[in-house]
Amino acid sequence: MKTRFILINVSHAGNVGATARAMKVMGFDELVLVAPRWPNVLRREETIQRSSGALDVLGKARIVETLDEALDGMTHLCATAMTPRDFGPPTVAPRPHFEMLSKEEHSVAFLFGSERFGMRNEDVYRCHAALSIPTNPQFGSLNLGAAVQLIAYEWRLALGGFPVQSPSTTNLRADAVAVQGMLQHWEKTLVDVGFLDPAAPKKLMPRLNQLANRAQLTPEEIHILRGVAKAVAKRCGVEGGTLTPAFTPPPPLP
Repeated sequence: MKTRFILINVSHAGNVGATARAMKVMGFDELVLVAPRWPNVLRREETIQRSSGALDVLGKARIVETLDEALDGMTHLCATAMTPRDFGPPTVAPRPHFEMLSKEEHSVAFLFGSERFGMRNEDVYRCHAALSIPTNPQFGSLNLGAAVQLIAYEWRLALGGFPVQSPSTTNLRADAVAVQGMLQHWEKTLVDVGFLDPAAPKKLMPRLNQLANRAQLTPEEIHILRGVAKAVAKRCGVEGGTLTPAFTPPPPLP
């Protein structure tokens, strides 16, 4: 669905860059500025830096003198206004309105007012809906770039969203033989360092076996755990299954 974001009398270059970034993240690229404070705002350093690489959106953006020019070809207009207007369009939350709107055929424009004054009444009156982002009643002020990001996200969600990216590779699980080999290695090490008493094992190894099964270890993780067992034995002074005189084993588990 054709979608256009319109910034009216924007005064901060950084907000233009943040808007471009918010749009690109959500897959939108049509941006129109109506009489911005800076005629060269699309090329200002702060704009480019805040866009974080959304240079294609800035490159395609247009600057016009009037709102009429910005609205050319659009059939459904959404104002963004915190305060409802007595004679304005219905005030609605974005999500339910977008769910309805996405089922119809429209070219949609989202209008955002200046940072200091918001949207003028006469501009709001032209719109079919006034979007009110549900915020804390005691502190509802949103930065312009943040407001654009929220509206862009909700609109993309209504249009079907983007799939969540899954890992490109699936980790293989270690087979049962590898798991048992690792457990046998650990059993020998635990006996060697005095942690496990073979005469009274107290089901330690079956419990470690259950832990390994729950963890669904990969071959790489098996390799790491066997390396740890080897390092523990070396650190504790275990040589050929016996302890060096300098090492005092810990007391066995009760």
